[in-house]
Amino acid sequence: MERDSTAREAGGERLGLEPFIALPDDGMAPRDQRDLMSQPFFSLAKSRRITPIRYAAGDVRVEVHGLPEHGMATIWDADILIWAASQIVEAADQGLRTSRFFRFTPYQLLTAIRRGPGQSQYVLLKRSLQRLQSTVVLTTIRQGVNWRRMQFSWINEWEELVDGRGRIHGMEFVLPEWFYRSVLDRSLVLTIDPAYFDLSGGIERWLYRLARRHAGRQEDGWAFELRHLHAKSGSLARFSDFTLDLRRLVARQTLPGYRLTLEIQRGRHLLRITPRPGADLSPGTVDTRMNSIRVSGASAIRRSGANLSAYQAQPSQLSLWPETPIGAPNESNLQDSNFYDGGACKTGKTSGGAVLPVGNHPRRGGRR
Repeated sequence: MERDSTAREAGGERLGLEPFIALPDDGMAPRDQRDLMSQPFFSLAKSRRITPIRYAAGDVRVEVHGLPEHGMATIWDADILIWAASQIVEAADQGLRTSRFFRFTPYQLLTAIRRGPGQSQYVLLKRSLQRLQSTVVLTTIRQGVNWRRMQFSWINEWEELVDGRGRIHGMEFVLPEWFYRSVLDRSLVLTIDPAYFDLSGGIERWLYRLARRHAGRQEDGWAFELRHLHAKSGSLARFSDFTLDLRRLVARQTLPGYRLTLEIQRGRHLLRITPRPGADLSPGTVDTRMNSIRVSGASAIRRSGANLSAYQAQPSQLSLWPETPIGAPNESNLQDSNFYDGGACKTGKTSGGAVLPVGNHPRRGGRR
């Protein structure tokens, strides 16, 4: 609910919105937004990243830029967005009014995403909010077929609520309309396993979200060509280092509810993700079994620093920003790819020509 524009202009966006008071956790199921689970929106490294992510698959394009001062938002920072999505969905289920303007205590958020409530975690929370606010995202997802220069940050603004003694009583932030609108559409939200928050590796966390998004409850799971996975991750790691990480994850089998298997089909190296027998994957919207492998709708997939590859792609099957909610659960399986045409990606400027800060590509592994 928005207030008058005069108030909004006088004191920031929060003054134009009614606040949403965060609900008590009480075992609230965590929910994730489907696009954030399948597209490379976040850095997978704990070290600061300023090299942009650029990814294109058919009509879907994603660009992510981080400021040198704070770096790009990481997949751990995305826990805050998962918490916010969980709150919005829970409130809507209870018939309560929701808003992009959140008011909460750090303790509420930190305990919900399985982090300690200590001072060090509070400092890390503030750094996460800084990265989420300073990261700039440009995407065509749910913005029509044209690559528009519309952009947003994961958090528009945030503030601590501190008394005269310097004691913190709460925090506030405002979510972008793009994210808030998508969470209100329940077909664009999936319930995830709370054990996700215990995963420590960036690729490990990203792969779980991809598994939940695409494999769902399908008996045969979902298979991805390894180079396609490399492109979808947005990782700065060399392909050889990336595949080594995948092999280690296959050996460890740490993804909650899913099993990883490496396969070779017609000379193509695949990673198959299948639900574990007896795993509780019932919450959420992925319920219908569909074919486990589909061919790419992408004419090209580009990743910052990616090497050229050549797999034939099929005509695009992607649709953007539907007027009605997405229909069949797991419909994304018809739209994502296992095999693709890869291409080297330029860095340093946006497609509109604006110069943005760019870091150097690593010559050695270790960055994700």
